[in-house]
Amino acid sequence: MNRRDVLKGLTLSLGYAVATPTALSMLQSCSEKSEKWNAVFLNEAEKNMVTHLVDIILPQTDTPGGLDLNLPQFIDLMCNDVLYPADQELFHQGSQVFAKRFNKKFKRDLQKATKEEIMTLFAFYFDKDASESAAIKKLLSLQVGRVSEAEKDDYKMYKCLTNIRSFSLLGYFTSEKIGTEVLNFDPIPGVWKPCIPVGEVGNSWTL
Repeated sequence: MNRRDVLKGLTLSLGYAVATPTALSMLQSCSEKSEKWNAVFLNEAEKNMVTHLVDIILPQTDTPGGLDLNLPQFIDLMCNDVLYPADQELFHQGSQVFAKRFNKKFKRDLQKATKEEIMTLFAFYFDKDASESAAIKKLLSLQVGRVSEAEKDDYKMYKCLTNIRSFSLLGYFTSEKIGTEVLNFDPIPGVWKPCIPVGEVGNSWTL
């Protein structure tokens, strides 16, 4: 299965990726390609981390990548305008945990991290077996006040990284370019057929 098919299939499980007016307006404001941009929420270390993570999660291949759609700018705006203040603080605290662990492993600041270095650390924390993944999911389901001190750093870091991953996918699948060029798109829907074989449905459709 190639990456295009994987991306189309992902939309089936992204129930949260329904374009809201807020998300759409943010995507529109980020549609202009820009090599240099000023963040409104992310600090320089976070900006570097987010940029590399977007490129790791959604690299450019036979389909546009996350950087082609300016998703780091989108994530910056989502964190600033959509996250509650408490969640914004958790994001910053989580990025600080990631930065501290990055510095311990690579002996350099996160602001100067390369894509390959961030990929190595990101894979270490997300390439888990089923039982470990279930434990992380259970941990993230807790309110921060119920997390033990021993697990608090992991909790904050995973909250930050999963926000980046979720906003990356949200921005990707609600963008006009992906909606019209990668997913099935029909601006003038035709006849409704309620009972047809799954094989005739084809690719995932733009919502």
